[in-house]
Amino acid sequence: MKFETVIGLEIHAQLKTESKIFCGCSTTFGAPPNTQTCPICLGMPGVLPVLNKKVVKFAIKMGLATDSVVNRFNTFARKNYFYPDLPKGYQTSQFDLPIIGPGVVEVEVDGEKKLIGITRMHMEEDAGKLIHDEVEPVSYVDLNRTGTPLLEIVSEPDMRSPGEAYSYLKKIHSILRYLDICDGNMQEGSFRCDANISLRPVGQEKLGIRTELKNMNSFRNVQNALEYEVRRQRDILLDGGNVVQETLLWNPDKNCTESMRGKEDAHDYRYFPCPDLVPIEISQEWIEEIRASLPELPDQRKARFVEQYGLPEYDSAILTGDRELADFFETAASRGAPAKKVSNWMMTELLRELKGDAIRNSKVTPDHLGELLLMVDKGTISGKIAKTVFIDMMESGKGPQEIVKNKNLLQVSDEGELLALVKEIVAANPGQAEEFKGGREKLMGYFVGQLMQKTKGKANPKLANELFAKELKG
Repeated sequence: MKFETVIGLEIHAQLKTESKIFCGCSTTFGAPPNTQTCPICLGMPGVLPVLNKKVVKFAIKMGLATDSVVNRFNTFARKNYFYPDLPKGYQTSQFDLPIIGPGVVEVEVDGEKKLIGITRMHMEEDAGKLIHDEVEPVSYVDLNRTGTPLLEIVSEPDMRSPGEAYSYLKKIHSILRYLDICDGNMQEGSFRCDANISLRPVGQEKLGIRTELKNMNSFRNVQNALEYEVRRQRDILLDGGNVVQETLLWNPDKNCTESMRGKEDAHDYRYFPCPDLVPIEISQEWIEEIRASLPELPDQRKARFVEQYGLPEYDSAILTGDRELADFFETAASRGAPAKKVSNWMMTELLRELKGDAIRNSKVTPDHLGELLLMVDKGTISGKIAKTVFIDMMESGKGPQEIVKNKNLLQVSDEGELLALVKEIVAANPGQAEEFKGGREKLMGYFVGQLMQKTKGKANPKLANELFAKELKG
C-alpha cells in the first residue's frame, strides 16, 4: 500500500520588541534568571495587562507580507493549562478571533513551485523556561521569558514531504527577517516550530491520525525529525497497527522521536475571552500606512537580482534567502567587480570559510570583498593570488590592498620581464616545445605553470598565454 504524507507547521516567532507584550519588562536574551519580571507578567492578583502596540504592528506586517487577511476586529483569549513555567495558570493568546486570517506563501522544491496555505496568525505571550539540574533530581524555573511577545503562524496541512516543510519553514523565516520583526535565532528559541504529521492511503481524502513533533531547534532537525516520523508511521500502518495521537520530542543524539504526552485538542484548553483586555479595532488607514512601509521582500529581491545583475535564478535564490547575505552582495557588487564573480565568490569561498556562521560575523567586509574582486578584474592580482589574499582577509580582517602591498603580491604584467622568462622556459623544455608545435596545445598549461612557479603565482595569466603562444608558434 502506498501512503501520502500530510504535514502542517505551527511556527512561533518571537517579535523584536524592547519590552514584553503586556508589561514594560525587557525582552533581552541572556539576563540572569528571574531578573526581567514584574507583577504583571507574573500574574499577581489585582494587576492589569496593557497591550504593546508594536506587537500589533508587527503582526499586521507579517499578515500583509504573506497576502493574508488582516482582521480589523480581533480579541484575546485565555488558554488554560497547568505547567510549572506558566505562573498564571493560563496563557493569554487568541482563539476564535485572531488578528490575521487566511493567507498563502509560495515555496519552491526541486524546481517546482507550490502554494502553502496559512490558516491564521495570532498574538500570544510566551511561557517561562524550566532548567533541569544535571546533578540533583530537581528543576528550576526562569520566568524571564514569560510574557515575551510571540506571533504563532499556523499553516494548512498542505505539505506533502519533509522537503516541502523545510522550504516553507525557510521561507517564513526569511520573510520575518526581511521585515525585521524577528531575529530568527532558533538556538535561542526566538524562532520555534512544531510539526503535525500524518499518513493516509494515496487517494483517501480523510486525514490520518496525526502526531505532533517538538524540540526541533534547527532547520535540519525539522527535516530529519519529519523523515523519521514518516518512516515510523509507515511501518506501523504496514504492520496493520494504529498510529497513536500524541506529542513527540525529537532526540537529535539518537536520531529518533520519543513520546512526551498525549496530544491535546482545543477543547482541552478551555479557551474563553480574556476579561482583562479589550477587543482590538484596527483602522484601515493604519493598515495602509503599514503596507506602504513594507520593505522589498525575498521574492521581489530575487526577481530584481536576476534582472538587474543578470544572475541565474539559482544564485539569486541563495543570495536573497537571507537578508544580510543579500545586503552583503549588493554592497560588494557596488565596488565595480562583475556581479557574477561576486556571487560565485560568496557562494563558494565566503560561505565555505564561514562554516555555517552568520554573515554578520565575517571578518571580510562586503567592501573589502568587492575591492579584492575588482583587483582581479583589473589584472592587479591573479585569481590564484586572490584566494591567498582572501584567506588572509578572513583571518586578519585587513583590506586586500594592504595585504597585497605588505606581501608584495602585485601581479607581474611587465611584458619585457615576462618575455625573458618565457624564452628561458621554452629553451629549457625543447621536447615539450616540439610537441606543442606538433599539435599538443594542451601543453600550454604546463608552460604557464612553469612561469607561475618562477614568479610565485604573480604572472599575469592572460599575458603569459599570449607570450607563450607567440614564442612557441613563432
